[in-house]
Amino acid sequence: MSTKPRLEGKVALITGAASGIGEETVRLFAEHGAFVVAADVQDKLGQQVVESLGQDKATYRHCDVRDEKQVEETVNYTLEKYGKIDILFSNAGIIGPLAGILELDINGFDNTMATNVRGVAATIKHAARAMVAKKIRGSIICTASVASSLGGAGPHAYVISKHALVGLVKTACGELGAYGIRVNCISPFGVATPLSCTAYNLKPSEVEANTSALANLKGVILKAKHIADAALFLASDESAYISGHNLAVDGGFTVVHHGFSTI
Repeated sequence: MSTKPRLEGKVALITGAASGIGEETVRLFAEHGAFVVAADVQDKLGQQVVESLGQDKATYRHCDVRDEKQVEETVNYTLEKYGKIDILFSNAGIIGPLAGILELDINGFDNTMATNVRGVAATIKHAARAMVAKKIRGSIICTASVASSLGGAGPHAYVISKHALVGLVKTACGELGAYGIRVNCISPFGVATPLSCTAYNLKPSEVEANTSALANLKGVILKAKHIADAALFLASDESAYISGHNLAVDGGFTVVHHGFSTI
């Protein structure tokens, strides 16, 4: 741990916080002095995360980002609890249907877009409103993917949603910069999270083996902690003039590979 906490006294709202990248980020932000509202639909897991940290550092809130009312209520809860929001990490997302375009489940496609794009838009909307009202020069971070810049790095709905998410980050950056609010995203390579393991019916070791086999950077196994570290950087004052950026945490994968599946 750094001798100087990098988020001392800041308030962070993190969605998709009950497991995987979100859980790692909740723990890391709290370790660095932030007060964290961990939001998710996995209530039991989310409660376990915040209880392991202590109620003085983190609290849990049920929030399905597909429902704008729940998003607004979660932001309002954060304001009532801590008085402000300095950081939004809009991390909730799903992989969606795995079928090819010829067999694509349109209902599944709609659900993927509702979660990965509309849900993120709702979190940005309401968190940014709170930041503007309190004159907070905040940091908004979204979880994208290497699929945001490659055509074949995942199922169709997922790839489309992550391309759209990067567009959302860029347009939000353009508008919110006038208020001193930074908007960025992180694009991980294949991380062995519960989400990815369940979607592909693989063990964590199998996901890691597949990612390592395709990876450009050898000798490092990509973990959720690496994504949390990137989020910490973008949340902290160390990135005070970085906005509109898509930070790839992929060991160089996207600059040397083109158009085939990560898993």
